[in-house]
Amino acid sequence: MAITQFKPDDARRCFPCWDEPACKATFKITLDVPSELVALSNMPIIEEKVVGDLKTVSYQESPIMSTYLVAIVVGLFDYVEHLTSDGVKVRVYCQVGKVNQGKFALDVAVRTLEFYKEYFAMPYSLPKLEMVAIPDFSFGSMENYGLVTYYETALLYDVQHSTAADKQRVVIVVAHELAHQWFGNLVTMEWWTHLWLNEGFATWVSYLAADCLFPQWRVWTQFHDDYTEGLGMDGLRVSHPIEVKINQASEIDEIIDSISYIKGASVIRMLQSYLGAACFQSSLASYVKKFAWSNANTKDLWAALEEGSGEPVNKLMNSWTKQKGYPVVSVKVEDKKLVFEQSRFLASGSHGDGQWIVPITLCCGSYDARKNFLLQTNPETLDMKELMSEESNLASAWVKLNVDQTGFYRVKYDEDLEARLRNAIENKYLSATDRFGILDDSFALCMARQKSFISFLALLNAYKEELEYTVLSTLIKISYKVDRITADAAPGSSVASFFIELFLHSAMKLGWEPKTGESHQDAMLRGEILTALAVFGHNLTLEEASRRFDAFLDDRNTPLLHPDIRKAVYVAVMRRVSTSNRFGYEDLLRVYRETNLRQEKARILSSLTSSPDPNITLEALNFLLSSEVRTQDAVLGLAVSREGRETAWSWLKNYWEHISKTWGSGYLITHFINSIVSPFASFEKAEEIQEFFASRTNSKIARTLKQSIERVHINAYWAQGFRIELQNHLARFSERNFVVLPQKMDAKIEMLEGYCIFVL
Repeated sequence: MAITQFKPDDARRCFPCWDEPACKATFKITLDVPSELVALSNMPIIEEKVVGDLKTVSYQESPIMSTYLVAIVVGLFDYVEHLTSDGVKVRVYCQVGKVNQGKFALDVAVRTLEFYKEYFAMPYSLPKLEMVAIPDFSFGSMENYGLVTYYETALLYDVQHSTAADKQRVVIVVAHELAHQWFGNLVTMEWWTHLWLNEGFATWVSYLAADCLFPQWRVWTQFHDDYTEGLGMDGLRVSHPIEVKINQASEIDEIIDSISYIKGASVIRMLQSYLGAACFQSSLASYVKKFAWSNANTKDLWAALEEGSGEPVNKLMNSWTKQKGYPVVSVKVEDKKLVFEQSRFLASGSHGDGQWIVPITLCCGSYDARKNFLLQTNPETLDMKELMSEESNLASAWVKLNVDQTGFYRVKYDEDLEARLRNAIENKYLSATDRFGILDDSFALCMARQKSFISFLALLNAYKEELEYTVLSTLIKISYKVDRITADAAPGSSVASFFIELFLHSAMKLGWEPKTGESHQDAMLRGEILTALAVFGHNLTLEEASRRFDAFLDDRNTPLLHPDIRKAVYVAVMRRVSTSNRFGYEDLLRVYRETNLRQEKARILSSLTSSPDPNITLEALNFLLSSEVRTQDAVLGLAVSREGRETAWSWLKNYWEHISKTWGSGYLITHFINSIVSPFASFEKAEEIQEFFASRTNSKIARTLKQSIERVHINAYWAQGFRIELQNHLARFSERNFVVLPQKMDAKIEMLEGYCIFVL
C-alpha cells in the first residue's frame, strides 16, 4: 500500500503549495498506478485508462479545501458500501478477506452522517465518503476530506473475536473523524494556534453522536475516562493553555495532546451545559453556516455562541482557553452557609496562580434541590436555606458540587461535608457520575497531599458494593497506582488484599460468563475487574484463568474464553510465568503468531510484560523490537508489571539509540518515555532520568520528558508523605499498646468496619 498523511505540514513534500490551513484551493488529481491496484483520492473517479501494466486514474475537481486534507491511497482492497438518505455513497475499504469486519463501521458511518446533517443543519458536502483500514498507520486515524484513513483496530470489528470495548472504540473514532468533515474540513481553523477548535470539538461531538446512536451504552459516563486524563495532564506545571501561539508548523506535534483534545472537549461540554443544549446547537449551526468553505478562529466561535445566547461567552471562556491549569473549588459550612473559594490545582500540592470564571452546579440533599451560579470572586457564600425548605435537614444534608462532572475543575470538601457524602455514597443517593467525581477528586487531592491517605482509604470503603463501570474502572486505575507507589514508599507493604476485597463484590456479581441481556458496560467491566484481581494475585482468579486458557489452547473456538475476558486471562497466565515456568509465555507467543486479528495481537502484546519475573519482562520487551511486531504496535507492551519497572528502564537506556531512530520522527516516541519513566516514585530516580536524557533530548520529546519527570517527583512526594503517615499511625497504635512497632516496617493494609488497619 501507499498512503499519504499530510497533516500538519507535509503536503509540500508531495507537491508545491502554500501549505497552511488558511490557504485553501481546489485540487484536480490524476494518478498513474499499477493496473491491478485500487487508487483512491478525496473525490470520485471520473475516468480510468489502462495502458499495459499501468492505469491512469482521474478524479473530480475538489471544492476549496486546505492542503493538509488532500489524500491518496493505493493498494489491494476489498470494500463494502451503502448510501445515505440523500445519496452519498459511503464505503469501507480493507484488506482482501476482511470485508465482513468493515460492516459495523459502515453502518455507524451512514448513521453518523445523518446525525451530523441534522445537528449542524447542513448536509455532508462531498458526493462520497470512503474510510480505509490500514495495517501500518501510527497516526491512529486522519480526517482527510472524503477519504478518511484509520489504523485497522479503529475501523474493523469482528463479531466473534472483538470485545465490547473494541466495538465502542470504532464508534467513537469514526464519529470523531466524521465530525471533522464539518468542523475542520468545511470550517477550518485559521492557523494551528486554534487546533483545539478542530480536535476538542470533534472529541466532544463524537460522544454526542455515539450517545445518539447507542443510548444504551451511556457513553457520557465513560467520557470521564478522558476527562480524568485531561485533568491529570493540566494539573502539571509543565502544561500549556488550550490556545498556544504556534509560530511554525513544526511546533504542532507538541500540542497534539490531552489538553487540545480532552480539555478542549471538556470546556466545550461545560459551556454547552451552561448555555443549554438547544441554544448551543442553534448557535453552532449558525457558526458553521457563516464560515463554511472558509476559516475561523476561537473568537469567531465565541461570538456566534454569544450572539445566540446573550451570555458573555468570550469573557467566560477566555479564562479557560488562554491560561493553563484549572481551579480546585474548596467548600465548607459556616453558620448554615456554604463558603466557596477557588485556587489553581497543582498535582504537586504546591501553590499556583490563576483565576477562573467557574460555572458552579450543586445539589443539596437531593437532585431536586439544585443551584447554578458563576463563581467569580474569593470567597463567595450561599445560604443553604435557599436550597432546602426543611431547616432541620441542614445539618445532615449532603452537598455535591459539579453535578454530573460537567465542569473542568476539582472540588475539595471540608471534613463535615465529606462525611455526609460518604454516607450518601453508601446509601446510594448519588448518581454513578457523581460517585465517580468524588472518587477522582479525592484521589487527586490525596496525591497532592491535601488529603490524608487514611481518610482516602476510609472513603474507598464506601465503594465496596459499587457495580457501575465508570466508578469501578476509575477505582481499578487508582488501585494500580497506589500499589506501585506504596511498594516504593514502604518495601514489603501490600495493598493487594485491600483491593481484592474491594473488587470481589462486583466480580462475584459479574462472573466469568456473559449474561443474556446484560449491559454493554457490564461486558466491558467484567474483563477489567478480572484483570485487576489477577494483577493483585487473587488465587481463585488465577486458577480459573489457567483452566480457561488451557481449554482455549485445545480449541480456539471454546466458549470458555469470550473476547471480553481474554485480556484478563492472558494477564493472569503471565502473572504465573517465571524463568523456571515459561509455558504460558510460549503459549501466548504461539497464539500471537497464529492469529491475523489485530485486536487479538494487541491484547497479547499488552499482556506479555505482566510477569513478576524481570527476566521474562526483558524477553517480552525485546520481542516488541522484533520484526514480528509492527512498529506502531510496540507501544502496546510498555506498561510493565510493578516488579518490572527497573528492568524496563534499563532496557530503554540500552536500546534508546535504536528506539529513537525507529520511532523518533513521530509522536509514538513519547509513549516510550511516558510509559516507562512516569511510574517511578523516588527523587533519586528522577535525577537519574534527567541525567540520562540531558544529552538526548530533542523537540519531539522535550515536553513529554518534563511532564514525566514532574510525575516522578509528585509520586516521590506522595511516597514520602505516605511513609510519615504510616509511621505516625503505627506509633499511635503502639502508644495505646495495641501493637508493638517492629524495627522493619512490613505492613499489609486492610479495612475493618470503616477503619484502616495496618496488619503487621
